[in-house]
Amino acid sequence: MSDRSDSLFMKALRREPTERRPIWLMRQAGRYLPEYRATRARAGSFLKLAGNPELACEVTLQPIERYGFDASILFSDILILPHAMGLGLGFEPGEGPWFERPIRTPADIDRLPTPDPNDDTGYVMEAVRLIRASLPAGTPLIGFAGSPWTVATYMIEGRSSKDFATAKKLLLGEPAAARQLMNHLADTTADYLIAQVEAGADALMIFDSWGGALSPTLYRDYSLASQQRIVDRLGSACHDTPIILFGKGCGQHLELLADTGCDGLGVDWTLDMGEARLRVGDRVALQGNLDPAVMLTSPEIIQREARRVLDSFGDAPGHIFNLGHGITPGVPPEHVQVLVETVRS
Repeated sequence: MSDRSDSLFMKALRREPTERRPIWLMRQAGRYLPEYRATRARAGSFLKLAGNPELACEVTLQPIERYGFDASILFSDILILPHAMGLGLGFEPGEGPWFERPIRTPADIDRLPTPDPNDDTGYVMEAVRLIRASLPAGTPLIGFAGSPWTVATYMIEGRSSKDFATAKKLLLGEPAAARQLMNHLADTTADYLIAQVEAGADALMIFDSWGGALSPTLYRDYSLASQQRIVDRLGSACHDTPIILFGKGCGQHLELLADTGCDGLGVDWTLDMGEARLRVGDRVALQGNLDPAVMLTSPEIIQREARRVLDSFGDAPGHIFNLGHGITPGVPPEHVQVLVETVRS
């Protein structure tokens, strides 16, 4: 067994006892860190930073060097795949991502290419190889992708949306085309994640940021079904690599997600960890779920709320401490140190 497979993070994912809770944070390589801001300024833009393997490696390592987190996560973006499909990804300061050529019709879906993960997104795989070679020997690396539904919302709407009306209209009005899109994204995402494992990722995470926007029926038919398709593919191709599913606002679907065959579930802050554990039992590990807003408060409140999450989950194995969503840009770096020390004590 390698140092990494025997790490706290990997043991917790296997629901084995650990001497303390492992901790890492979603978006731990991000704008709250002055060293990240300096590297991004050198790169010139977010897309140039994510597209440069050496710089992506540099920012991935920064929070590990500063805090010694128990896992690292590849620095990239969930929209890299549709960018590789030729939709023309751009980022506007304060506005977020947008696509020059969004898809709106079944004909647009028919025309979508199938990117080669080692060619069209080869810079991501090179970043994975560089990070793996540069990380401390015992620190696992998490590879990731967006869920087909979440990625599709940007592809259809053209940018972030408050109500996803255009995307939902496609699901409701053109179900065959919508299913074709979900299957295409599921298959290309599985290929992309398998390539990350081959390049050196130790675990995989799928981010379903907008699953909570769907009705229960649409969620099951599109978001859940496409994630299941990915989990099945990964189970066949790289069955030793654990998979974490994270759905923001998807607490009502926790049991369905646990039934997919994944190894871990990310839980957002709207669900009590103790209740989540009761509902899924020991079928999966759980990751989370401190409200990111807590990190903007004070050391005393951070300590109190972190202990609340730890106490809520209880003493059973299978808990990875994390936030309930990504860390926000305005968090003082010293607040993260307080959180890390609280969880470790």
